[in-house]
Amino acid sequence: MRFDILTLFPEAFTSFKETSIIGRAINSGLLEINTFDIRDFATNKHRSVDDVPYGGGAGMVMSCQPLFDSITHVKGLANDRAPVIFFTPHGKNWEQTEAENYANNHSVKRVILLCGHYEGIDQRIRDHLVDQEISLGSYVLTGGELPAQIFMDSVGRLVPGVIGKEASHQEESFSESLGRNTVEYPHYTRPDDFNGWKVPEVLLSGHHANIEKWRKEQCQDSASN
Repeated sequence: MRFDILTLFPEAFTSFKETSIIGRAINSGLLEINTFDIRDFATNKHRSVDDVPYGGGAGMVMSCQPLFDSITHVKGLANDRAPVIFFTPHGKNWEQTEAENYANNHSVKRVILLCGHYEGIDQRIRDHLVDQEISLGSYVLTGGELPAQIFMDSVGRLVPGVIGKEASHQEESFSESLGRNTVEYPHYTRPDDFNGWKVPEVLLSGHHANIEKWRKEQCQDSASN
């Protein structure tokens, strides 16, 4: 799976690309992450990428020209139909099922992630060049860089081979096996008694049927939280 990111802050992704599971997946060739600085595509002498909004109002809006040219350039890097994804509160709520669809869709081998900033981007780019708009919740961030990392982490970890044991994500929160609205059971490890805080006896029993029953009972409906 390949992620091409359009951003004003490529350096925001340096640590993300080098760390933990995502970093190992990149080193093994399972994932590829490329960043492109939108400012490099600005044609004005000051390399500005934003302007005041028509109709007035606070803040600045990212301009059409550098966005159009950067998206067009990145789309042309491969002979595919990579979707352009933009992160905005107007978008569809991002859920585990969406992450699974991207990770398991063999016809989508590359996605283009557009990171907005300031007050947002010119609506005409959204109307004509963006294929999907995604929201991560009812709150506002300073830019799309964190949402892009969340998108890549949630999709990338599901790409076959990225996590060594497939069972690790088959029985986790919001998975099909547990139930789409269900969060995972509690986890414990050694020692079995720490400061008087004890691991439930059933987990020490070695009785797999009872352990499985306990875990199912401990799973919670996320809607009740």
